[in-house]
This record gives sequence, structure tokens and C-alpha cells, in this order.
Amino acid sequence: MSLRIVVCVKYVPDAAGDRQFTEDLTTDREAADGLLSELDEYAVEQALQISEEADEAEVTVLTVGPEDANDALRKALSMGADKGVHVEDDDLHGTDALGTSLVLAKAIEKTGYDLVVCGMASTDGTMGVLPAMLAERLGVPQVTSLSEVSVSDGVVTGRRDGDTATEHLRAQLPAVVSVTDQSGEARYPSFKGIVSAKKKPVESLDLDDLDLEADDVGLDGAWTKVEDATERPARTAGTVVKDEGEGGGQLAEYLAGQKFV
Repeated sequence: MSLRIVVCVKYVPDAAGDRQFTEDLTTDREAADGLLSELDEYAVEQALQISEEADEAEVTVLTVGPEDANDALRKALSMGADKGVHVEDDDLHGTDALGTSLVLAKAIEKTGYDLVVCGMASTDGTMGVLPAMLAERLGVPQVTSLSEVSVSDGVVTGRRDGDTATEHLRAQLPAVVSVTDQSGEARYPSFKGIVSAKKKPVESLDLDDLDLEADDVGLDGAWTKVEDATERPARTAGTVVKDEGEGGGQLAEYLAGQKFV
């Protein structure tokens, strides 16, 4: 039987760009260029490696987001994933991590799975809670924050590196795992991969397809939301220290005044 791997990926604003909020204090995704979350690239890479080691496997990449989130799917498909699933619905605007886990769980159940692979966190929200929420909703084991992962004989095993100890973990499939940025460098899409990604199937789903109501998700259904935000002040000119023989003393005085030393 083919091993069914689902990788959850997210389309996020480029961290190098200028990110802003909209009037309802949700992320303004039109104000900045978007891309596949870098931490999710590690998840795609590990899923592909597991697939390559299996006798037979299929890798599906799944995302929830606006129309442009399709770009994240295409990037993952160009890396080598087999097909994509895109959940898009206007009522998803403002959905928090709890609501997103609900949508993902419904989509994963509809797609079918043996193993779900996630990144350790998204580069925009950086909450890192979604894999655990997803495992709870699916009613399967979670093996999270892995720097090494493999699958054999229906069991997923992995290594979790902590500050003071290393844990070796295992769980029976089906299961949810998340991998860290120490799990291995993600591959670059080849020209052939980029071309073939355009021909790979991407299924589109909405809330009706997942038997979900608008009240279950979105900003009104969110358990967490931004209540207030203040724009970061513009940068001011820095302090210039001219070294005329006393530069070292002036620098030390400045650092002490700023409580850096």
C-alpha cells in the first residue's frame, strides 16, 4: 500500500519586506510579496526523503490561504511533491491558529493520509502550536520538533535535540510530525522540476467542501486576535563618534549610557 504523506505549508509575507496590518488588524498580505515559509521548506524536504526511501509513496502539499497561496504550492511541487490541495474561501480571512488547525484537519481527512509533516512554526506567526492542535483534532500521535525523522514498517521515528538532552521518539502511523531547521537543507527546485510543477494537479476546496460554516473560522470565530497595534517609529540618525584620539572613551561612554555594558 502506498504511503500517503501530507505536508502542511503556508504562504507568508516576505520577512525582508515591510509588513503591515489592515484596518481590522490582520496581516496585510497585499502590501508585501509572499512566498513559501522557509521553515516549511524543511518539512517538504523531509517528506520527499521519506517518500524516496519508501517502496511506494505519494506526497501531497496542503495550504490554506488566498489565491496567491497557490505560489507556495507550486514551489513545493517544483521541489518534487506529487500534488497539491488549496483551501481558499473569503470567510477564512482572519482565521487564527485554532481555526486553521480545524480547516487543515478537515482537508487532511478528506485527502487521506498516513503521515502529516509540518514545519516547526510559520515565519509570520511563529507560534509553533499548530502541529499539536492538528494531531489532537485528528486523534493521532504527535512527534514534534524533530531534527531527524524516518518511517519504517508503519512506525515513524525521530530525534529531538534539546538544550540539555536528546530524545529518541517513535509513534505508530497515522501520526503528525514537525521538523526543525536542523533536519537538513531543503533542495533547490531544478529547471525540470519547475516545468513539471505546472502540470501537477492542484485541487481547490472551500468551506462547503469541508462541511464547515463561516462561524467556525475567520476573524469572528477566532480565539486570538490583535486588539491594538502601534506603528514602529521611523529610524532616527545614529550617533557618530569621530576618533580624534578619544574615540574609544566616547564609545564606551555611549554604550554605558545605553546600558549595553
